[in-house]
Amino acid sequence: MPSDARGTSLGILAMLASVFALSWAQNFVVPLLLGIVISYTLSPVVGWLEAIRIPRGIGTLVVLASVLSAIGFGTYSLRGEMQTIIDQLPDASTRFTAGVARIRTSQNENLRTIQDAASKVEKATVQPAGGPTARNPATTHVIVDQPKFKLSDFLWKSSLGAIGAAGQAMMVVVLVTFLLLSGDTFKRKLVRLSGPSLSRRKITVRILNGINGSIQQYMFMLLVTNVLVGVLSWVAFRWIGLENAGGWAVVAGLLHIVPYLGPAVTAGATAMAAFMQFDSFPPALLIAGASLAIATFVGTFVTTWMTGRIARMNPVAVFVSLLFWGWLWGVWGMLLSVPIIVIVSVISQHVEALHPVAELLGD
Repeated sequence: MPSDARGTSLGILAMLASVFALSWAQNFVVPLLLGIVISYTLSPVVGWLEAIRIPRGIGTLVVLASVLSAIGFGTYSLRGEMQTIIDQLPDASTRFTAGVARIRTSQNENLRTIQDAASKVEKATVQPAGGPTARNPATTHVIVDQPKFKLSDFLWKSSLGAIGAAGQAMMVVVLVTFLLLSGDTFKRKLVRLSGPSLSRRKITVRILNGINGSIQQYMFMLLVTNVLVGVLSWVAFRWIGLENAGGWAVVAGLLHIVPYLGPAVTAGATAMAAFMQFDSFPPALLIAGASLAIATFVGTFVTTWMTGRIARMNPVAVFVSLLFWGWLWGVWGMLLSVPIIVIVSVISQHVEALHPVAELLGD
């Protein structure tokens, strides 16, 4: 088959330029996408309030105030358990390091015995019969000076990171507010910009409605799965006897939003807390195993089933999207990877030129 080398080269260069632009504009694109996703999630509630004769501006303020109040109340109600967990982290780190050191010491003793035996065998094979022992060549030791840790630099960078995160959170809240207040204004503008043709406008309406419904269903799935992970984690942690089980269950539910990485962080943190409480590795491994088992069960059965009903996408394509956006934007990319691929799938299903992409993403 004939190939257009020039067109292929231009396509590859355009793709690389797009990836670079997305990476460079991360601080702008990520809050924008978060605001759009959150506004799509809260839009039905605001629409329902508007349907019962509550003005859209008042309904928007009520919904946002309710969400922010719920987050603040949840954080305030769990402040005691969270503070206890934070206060125990230094002691947990010390005990965990001591336990690892004990295991490493026993392993080093076994390894030293093996090395002594190996060195004796080596000397026996190198030394001639009845002759002197061969001299070992001189060994050169290279010492690399590591940069010293400065607490002031760490605190300065942490404060800058916290200020930046707070600023981006405020940008997301303001963007969500304006998007909810605008209602269907931008949708109508996009329909008009699609052209005078009635068929194009119908396709645009279908795409926007499909994106709206898919994102809302996906956010509902996140809510169900995260609550389920939190409840099951609380039951398992209470049954095993872990202290502050409620706080750790909330942490497990919140971190489950981030695919793969969140459950791993939860398992490691709860294992350290269990080791500090029981001063033994078997309970720590039991807690970590229970956390991973719950996340695997919910992710394999509940999330997969609900995702299939929402978008009917290929799991391999979803995982590749997760890897790409996680590599590009880190944790935020992993969080936004599924909404992005859902949007791409909906658009490709209604645009004839993108039907191969829809076939590739479909199950």
